[in-house]
Amino acid sequence: MSTASHRPDVSPGGDLPYRLVATDLDGTLLNSAETVSERTRAALAATVAAGALHIIVTGRSATWARPVFDAIGYTGIAVCGQGAQVYHAGEHRLLTSLTLDRKLAALALGKIEAEVGPLAVAANQDGLDGAVLAGPGYRLQIGSDLPIVRVDAAELLGTPISKLYIQHPDFDDDALAQIAQQVAGDLVGVTVAGPGVVELLPVGLSKATGLAVAANRLGVKSRQTIAFGDMPNDVPMFAWAAHGVAMANAHEQLLAVADEVTVSNDEDGVALVLERLFPAAG
Repeated sequence: MSTASHRPDVSPGGDLPYRLVATDLDGTLLNSAETVSERTRAALAATVAAGALHIIVTGRSATWARPVFDAIGYTGIAVCGQGAQVYHAGEHRLLTSLTLDRKLAALALGKIEAEVGPLAVAANQDGLDGAVLAGPGYRLQIGSDLPIVRVDAAELLGTPISKLYIQHPDFDDDALAQIAQQVAGDLVGVTVAGPGVVELLPVGLSKATGLAVAANRLGVKSRQTIAFGDMPNDVPMFAWAAHGVAMANAHEQLLAVADEVTVSNDEDGVALVLERLFPAAG
């Protein structure tokens, strides 16, 4: 059985609790083994069969998300790259793509390094096949099998990019993100997307902006949406949706704004809520 994808031809009845189910990927839909459990697959399939739509909203670029979508059988529209990309998984096609101004990115990096010292930096190239270029010292801490290309620091901003990743040996994710926001928040957006993943984005870009674009394509409103997530980058999505459900393993910033907390991603937290809201999913 595969995970459910969107069904844009469906016109759900008024008795559905939500028309759109928006799920984050890592730490939410995926368990620690980076797979989707059979229970969660079944719950999503039943939810879609009831007439709701399912959309994945992930911080991963389409390049990094595509193998996962293919593996779990997701063929609908997805929001990737923290909202920078709207991607049709079934057609392997980008519908929209936004880039980070490289001059602003360079200024932002300069301001942050002036405050904390040298950073380890990676850059996500724009486009469906855009690589993640990792500069000296950068170490990916999630999705260990995800491809990265090692380059010199001078090469990071040589091509159009969608975002930057930054790390520092002496500051944890939250502290580094706070400093980056304080000193460069007028140049770039800043978010924490996972362990060791502090991201610099175009100002104003978020999962919420990308989800709004995708929902408009699907003919669904924010008031008809329930969202699931686990990290601070999901905070804007929770603010946009009618109901935000945080996983038990979620970051404290997301737990603070969640409408509901379910069990962890390793305990089928998404399925538990869907089975309650859509009885057929149980």
